[in-house]
Amino acid sequence: MPANLRPHSNLRLATNEQPVLYLAFELGWDSWKLAFATGPGPAPRQREMPARDVPRLLQEIAEAKRRLRLPADCPVVSCYEAGRDSFWLHRCLAAHGMQNLIVDSASIEVNRRQRRAKSDNLDVGKLLSMLLRYVGGETKVWSVVQVPTPEEEDARQLHRELITLSHQATEHTNRIKGLLAGFGLVIEIDRHFPKKLKELRQWDGTLVPRRCSSACGVSLNGSRLSTAKRGGFSSSA
Repeated sequence: MPANLRPHSNLRLATNEQPVLYLAFELGWDSWKLAFATGPGPAPRQREMPARDVPRLLQEIAEAKRRLRLPADCPVVSCYEAGRDSFWLHRCLAAHGMQNLIVDSASIEVNRRQRRAKSDNLDVGKLLSMLLRYVGGETKVWSVVQVPTPEEEDARQLHRELITLSHQATEHTNRIKGLLAGFGLVIEIDRHFPKKLKELRQWDGTLVPRRCSSACGVSLNGSRLSTAKRGGFSSSA
């Protein structure tokens, strides 16, 4: 198991002493689906709202407490699957006094006969039921992502950016090689490449076609730009 995952959490609450509002998110690009419950049993209250609208989210939580006859100050425990929204929502919920879990999608217990695609988010109602099981002590339903500090997250972003730029430079270089290979040509791509390209001849002695030569130039500029950016990021690390 990766170091940033843990199989269970210390989220167990004294539910006999105080009621708790449980909330699961299904985070879409345009809209979010919410499912609320006070525990196992009754059908959850489900709502849909515009994505990333924090004031609306707080209104929905307050309304859920009212509809489910909970105290306005009762604890809220929530969860969502790790993905594009990363950690900002977790920090937002924590700032409003809520306990939140970010769930590793790959770790979620599923029916072996119904394998999930990597991009197939779990139904919000199912996610809520698993949250209730998890808080109740079933430690194997999923693994929880350990949330980094903002500084740690920023450092990870730098590392990811360097990897992306390295891949981009390689893609540009491979495109040049592929273009030239179509004419039976192999040439080292170095700082002298533009000059060598102008002098390059095909098997019959003719120059490389103008459009191919132009495309190679565009890719070369792209490769150089990616390499320069990578150097800039590395020096600022």
